Amino acid sequence: MGTSTPIYRPNVAAIIRRSDQKILVGERSDRPGSWQFPQGGIKSRETPEQALARELLEEVGLPRRSYRIIERKEPYRYLFDGGRTKEGFHGQEQIYFLVELLPGFEPKHETSEPEFRALNWIVPSEFNLEWVPPFKREVYRQVLSLFFGVQTKNAE
Repeated sequence: MGTSTPIYRPNVAAIIRRSDQKILVGERSDRPGSWQFPQGGIKSRETPEQALARELLEEVGLPRRSYRIIERKEPYRYLFDGGRTKEGFHGQEQIYFLVELLPGFEPKHETSEPEFRALNWIVPSEFNLEWVPPFKREVYRQVLSLFFGVQTKNAE
């Protein structure tokens, strides 16, 4: 078996923070018990900020005027589990955005193509790494540490 360089799909992820400092997590429609941040691929000829705006509208019904970008950190990479590929990619390279939700807006999970079956606001330290598949946990550990100083325990 030869070694090949993994091909990563460009992706954005959003940590939406309210004025009370709680962050939004969504329970995936296709995986009950699996909670994550809104995320999605960057399409060709789309900037990361444009992809972020599109994903937040599609996944949680938030228009561009409903938030402001506070911080951007990159890159975070993970490989899909079991050596599988998705659309020719071996994993994802993510740009994480911390966005502040502006007054008068509320995310919703009832969208035209629901990604999430439920949404919940949590304190960053409440995030449980067991909510995400093992192949994504290291990225979530790094993100929670770098954005919020939260040290998560290894979930096995």
